[in-house]
Amino acid sequence: MTAGGLVTSNDAALAVPDWPLNWGRLVPPLEGGIRFEFAHRVLALLVTLLTTALALWMQAREPLTWMRRLAWLAVAAVVAQALLGGVLVKLIDPKVLAIAHASFAEICFGLTVAITVGYYRRRGAGNWVARMAVVVLFAQAALGAAVRHGAIGIAPHIIGAAITAGVAMWASLRVIVRHLDDGKMPRPAWALLGFTALQIFSGIAAYSVRVAAVDDPQPMPLTVWTTLAHVVLAALTLGAAIVLAMTEEEGKAAAPSSP
Repeated sequence: MTAGGLVTSNDAALAVPDWPLNWGRLVPPLEGGIRFEFAHRVLALLVTLLTTALALWMQAREPLTWMRRLAWLAVAAVVAQALLGGVLVKLIDPKVLAIAHASFAEICFGLTVAITVGYYRRRGAGNWVARMAVVVLFAQAALGAAVRHGAIGIAPHIIGAAITAGVAMWASLRVIVRHLDDGKMPRPAWALLGFTALQIFSGIAAYSVRVAAVDDPQPMPLTVWTTLAHVVLAALTLGAAIVLAMTEEEGKAAAPSSP
């Protein structure tokens, strides 16, 4: 996802105009924007191989059927993501497909997080607010992709950011408050709260830098890295919400003691 963010931030999406080859070669001349696009493709291949290896390993050793299915769903999502990237190149980067490509990246990452949590946790939990946070965070990431690719203006993304921040803080703080008396540290809740705060500040920084750099002939390093930080933090915030939704159980009233 970081490599993909660097491609978009450096305006390098069409630096390699063919697919699956790269300027008709396996390894193109590594110069200019080609470096970012080629690195993204190499990492995409590596992710596909690793995800497939994970699914095969879980098929052989994982006793839970739903976990095996989740692993193969991740493989399907990664393959679909790679094919979507190829179609983007063939059709010269249409905005709708570019937004879908960025959104699918969030799905692939989220599935990987869910597999990891499910493998160690072995069961889901009932935190419906955290699940709602996952949904709104994904929607907000899709809105962000639409802004990055020039499909919509900034206003819907800002409104979405306010809603998303509110839901994420609600999901995390209700868990934190519930554990104040027992001394436990609900790490996923703190992670979601922390990443949400960082995401808000990174979004303000990214927007401010892009406005200041609107007349730049090409993306400058400050613009690239602030935008990239915002993209990566969006994925980490989504991942934290998934972990919280799968690990933190809803509070239950204590049963009355027998006389």
